[in-house]
Amino acid sequence: MSVRDQNLEAVAPVLATFKISQTAGVDDLKDTNIGRAVTLTAGGEVGPIGDGEQLVGKLISLTLTDADNGDRLATVQVGGICRLPIAATYPTVGDRVVGAANGTVKQAPAVASDPVGGNIARGTVLEVNGTVDCVILLN
Repeated sequence: MSVRDQNLEAVAPVLATFKISQTAGVDDLKDTNIGRAVTLTAGGEVGPIGDGEQLVGKLISLTLTDADNGDRLATVQVGGICRLPIAATYPTVGDRVVGAANGTVKQAPAVASDPVGGNIARGTVLEVNGTVDCVILLN
């Protein structure tokens, strides 16, 4: 009898609901961002992740429609195992990650000393699919 393949992405997801950051009265997250990495803004809202920013999790869903600016809420996977798109510098198994462009993550840089508040790198990469995406434990 062989070992059955496991769907790691279905293991213990932890979800949280957030308000969405806005720029000039327009929500910074739209339906096209679903499945992408997001970050926590200074106002405690979620928005698109930028280069070198701290990963808060994976955008799972948005309420209402793209036309409902200011009234939508974001459901974000903040714990458990998920799959996120990657960009250069591509992570390898065991790496931690930070934000890259367009909702992707990349290998966290080496840090000589952690900044005030701690290192912004997050997660543990469990599997890498070439240069497309990675499975990550949001720990």
